[in-house]
Amino acid sequence: MLSNPLYDPYQILTKVYSDGAHLKQAIADTYIEELNRARTVKIVYGVLEKDLWLDYAIRFYAPKSPKLAVRILLKISLYMLLYMEKQKYMVTNCAVDLCKKLGKGGVAGFVNAFLRRFNKSAVDSALEKEKDGESISLSYPIYAYKWLKKEYGERAKAIAAACSSGVSVRFPSGKLPEKYAKKPHIETPFSGNYIFERFVRDEGYDEGEYTFQSVGSIAICDVVEPCESLLDACAAPGGKSVLLSEKCKSVTSFELHEHRVALIESYKTRMGRENITALQKDSSVFDPAYEESFDGVLCDVPCSGYGTVSENPDIKLFRKEEDFSSLRKAQVAILDACSRYVKQGGALYYSTCSLFERENDAIISAFLKTHEDFTLVKIDSKLPHDKKEYGLQFLPDQAHGAGFYICKLKRV
Repeated sequence: MLSNPLYDPYQILTKVYSDGAHLKQAIADTYIEELNRARTVKIVYGVLEKDLWLDYAIRFYAPKSPKLAVRILLKISLYMLLYMEKQKYMVTNCAVDLCKKLGKGGVAGFVNAFLRRFNKSAVDSALEKEKDGESISLSYPIYAYKWLKKEYGERAKAIAAACSSGVSVRFPSGKLPEKYAKKPHIETPFSGNYIFERFVRDEGYDEGEYTFQSVGSIAICDVVEPCESLLDACAAPGGKSVLLSEKCKSVTSFELHEHRVALIESYKTRMGRENITALQKDSSVFDPAYEESFDGVLCDVPCSGYGTVSENPDIKLFRKEEDFSSLRKAQVAILDACSRYVKQGGALYYSTCSLFERENDAIISAFLKTHEDFTLVKIDSKLPHDKKEYGLQFLPDQAHGAGFYICKLKRV
């Protein structure tokens, strides 16, 4: 069974589609045939990236929607056929074989017939006539694509279609060690940050020689100015805290969940950064013990995550339009509570990994109307960005696939 190339992707995607598991966790929790790990990971990421289109394609050829297990098999098969250019007979035989081994022999004939008659051109032609055809073609949730179109116009398509440039690796030394220099890579504007086509973790990771950190996360840290005491209010897994500890004398890291506090502790130990204090704390609830205690406060708040869908395609599957109301409440509460931790003359930074104004400039606009003791500070970045009314917006089509927002305020 393990030699069937559809089996491991099927196991992982069943956890995602059926159990609501996050993709990275589903991969970590599944035994994968090591020899074919790269292929398996490519398939599961690819299926989720193309999910809306694959759903449409299945409905086009099977108006009576098959059960979830069969849909997962068909999505894997179609991805392998269309995006990995595997032979139709091979994929079809493997899909039919897996149907039987999973005890679903009754649908083997349907799967066989579906794959043999499938034609992508027919699906794409039908999509051109659909009201939301462009959104489905890009496999971008319809409500989110409408927001992109409203905010970015014709650029929305490029933003939605943008892919990650590769694996973003940061070397604290600021230099690229010779042993990694031969791997295909590009330089970013930030010291020690390189993006590799492929990068397999080795002993250098455990020794703190490098760490994996997105270029957007690094860009946010680059805006934060050196100071004596900094609060990272939503800190897990700890990448920003570690980077900021290199230019701030002390960093306090708040994190809501105990197991994620442990992630920060592990991160700082691996990177040898002892000037970080990690605490389990709800940043949305004001604690008088920390009032006016920090020169700088970074609120990298919970958000929709749409700026990271190139690396986390399951966000498009799970994030619903109705989620934005509760997210806004959390964003407003965290910014309000943490603003009281800023010393007179200190800086307050607000950041997200969102593309949408409602989570970015709109939050700052509302905050400034009720907090007259804060004023906007103009900022810039070496990474390509759009200047909004209040902050900087990094967009995936020009920032190596990353979408982030950062704004700086000063307590006067």
